Amino acid sequence: MSAEFVVIGLGTFGRNVALNLARAGQSVLAIDRDEKEVRALSTELDSVVCVDSTEEAALRELRVERMSCAVVAIGGESMEGSILTTALLRQLGVPRIVARAMTELHGRVLRSVGAHEVLRVEAEMGQRLARRLAQPNILEWVDLGPQADLVEVEVPESWVESTVSDLDVRRTHGFSILAIRRRGKVRAVLEGVEVLKSGDRILAIGPPEAIKKIGSLS
Repeated sequence: MSAEFVVIGLGTFGRNVALNLARAGQSVLAIDRDEKEVRALSTELDSVVCVDSTEEAALRELRVERMSCAVVAIGGESMEGSILTTALLRQLGVPRIVARAMTELHGRVLRSVGAHEVLRVEAEMGQRLARRLAQPNILEWVDLGPQADLVEVEVPESWVESTVSDLDVRRTHGFSILAIRRRGKVRAVLEGVEVLKSGDRILAIGPPEAIKKIGSLS
């Protein structure tokens, strides 16, 4: 089902959000106060307008309150603008507001004025890069909160030709194997009888302290 989104701020981050939402079949209204940024997207999106999102009258005229979700992607050059825009969107009744924060303090302020969700893109990218460099065997890492992480990791050579049941990783390592990716196809691990092959990848879930040890298994 198509939803309606408004993306405010068309720098690199906002532009990518708007374009990918549109490519996914969603209805997107893109806003920026820089006419150059608006022109650059005018041939790729159906609705791109040049307005100042800190002006309440402009947001009312665009009827942003009818949108399912607003993404405030205004960059670090205008933290004040992102805060005021977020506050106005909340006052207008937008049901979901996702805002980009440049710092931890910026994020706390955005939440205090009405953001439902705050993204720290640069911090998250830095964290992902550090994890990838420190543990290159872990291909994907999803933080599910303080209690669990989900990872995709190459099968250690010492596990090849063993079954998931034989390995008993829940008891020995404290995490669980949910699925196996082999030649691009994912197979759910139901009974643990699947024999692991060289080149397989496993999808594993467990407490962060257990997941951190996966990259060192060999």
